[in-house]
Amino acid sequence: MSNPNQKSFPVTWDQFHRDSRALAWRLASVGPFDAVVAIARGGLVPAAIVARELNIRTVETVACKSYDHQNQSGIKVLKEISQPVLDLARNGGKVLIVDDLVDTGNTARVVRDMLPGAHFATVYAKPKGRDMVDTFITEVSQDTWIFFPWDLDVAYVAPISGGTD
Repeated sequence: MSNPNQKSFPVTWDQFHRDSRALAWRLASVGPFDAVVAIARGGLVPAAIVARELNIRTVETVACKSYDHQNQSGIKVLKEISQPVLDLARNGGKVLIVDDLVDTGNTARVVRDMLPGAHFATVYAKPKGRDMVDTFITEVSQDTWIFFPWDLDVAYVAPISGGTD
């Protein structure tokens, strides 16, 4: 987070687990699903929670890299979706794609192209990418940086008033 005007949205493990279960709850009426594809790395945790809650036994991953911390660039696919899951989708199976967040929608667009008929779900969505997903739980503004629990460490924070007590 390099912009001092950027908002921050820290998410604890408890909150993320609740939000991921809420996502599963919403998806229950859309399923059943034959497979879930997690977009690594951020989608791994919510996909595992959703797979458990919806009793989805086929869990696959796709790995994409869209930016380093300074430059957004084209999407590079680091790990493709396995052929059995692609075949399942082509033969009428119902596939769910899960990610933690849709930001600009660039990664979502690439993965959607791989599985055009899949249902796409994220825990959080920003306005630029919101139209790329079918189901999400919480929308945050485009200028909000979400700090996921795996990005955080427990540390002392000074009181707002500046005092020490």
